[in-house]
Amino acid sequence: MGTTDKPIALVVGAGDHLGSAIARRFAREGFHLVVTRRRGDLEKLCREISDIGSTATAIHSDARDETQVTELINRVESELGPIRVAIFNVGGNVRFDLCETTARVYQKVWEMCALAGFLVGREVAAKMLTRSEGTILFTGASASLRGGAGFSAFAGGKHALRALAQSMARELGPKGIHVGHVIVDGLIRNEATAEFLPDLYASKGEGGIIEPDDLADIYWHLHTQPRSAWTFEQDARPFSEPW
Repeated sequence: MGTTDKPIALVVGAGDHLGSAIARRFAREGFHLVVTRRRGDLEKLCREISDIGSTATAIHSDARDETQVTELINRVESELGPIRVAIFNVGGNVRFDLCETTARVYQKVWEMCALAGFLVGREVAAKMLTRSEGTILFTGASASLRGGAGFSAFAGGKHALRALAQSMARELGPKGIHVGHVIVDGLIRNEATAEFLPDLYASKGEGGIIEPDDLADIYWHLHTQPRSAWTFEQDARPFSEPW
């Protein structure tokens, strides 16, 4: 890595769909992207960002591991420059009936949703506080507001993440740091969701699935809001989604 004159956007959980769409959206605005995920290909996303005309750094890192998160943030800040915006987009959606949900499953989902969000949020905030500016955005879900049958682990983790984001927003907002929470209240177009919930996915039809690029626009909008009118929480769903 080398220092860059571009503002830096960090996407933790840069998966193939929403995470990648968010990264591309900020790349189009001239940001240098730092894209991370625990495992999986990141080179394709970096090529897409290069094709847009921007630059990217790919780092594999486990957001549940305190040491790895601390090293990630320190590395980015020391080798590239100050993080202007950080997006936490780690998932963890699984479905188990309550009596089939083991303690290990519940803990692992909580680690992905809540603990990882805390670690990333804390480490990024510590850097941003020295500058009195920055944006930290968290990806939530329908489960952030309501626990569905069969989703006790996921709902528990997402409720915890939302509470974390609220606490951070109230503490850090007066200090110049914009913390936001995006509730994705619907299915995002991707193959994994189609395989995970095939009947539900098929029932939505073309107009009932959220396009990742459309959702990514919300993250950009939140980042660019003037200080006199900051939004903490924004929900998004297809026009046909009941709520």
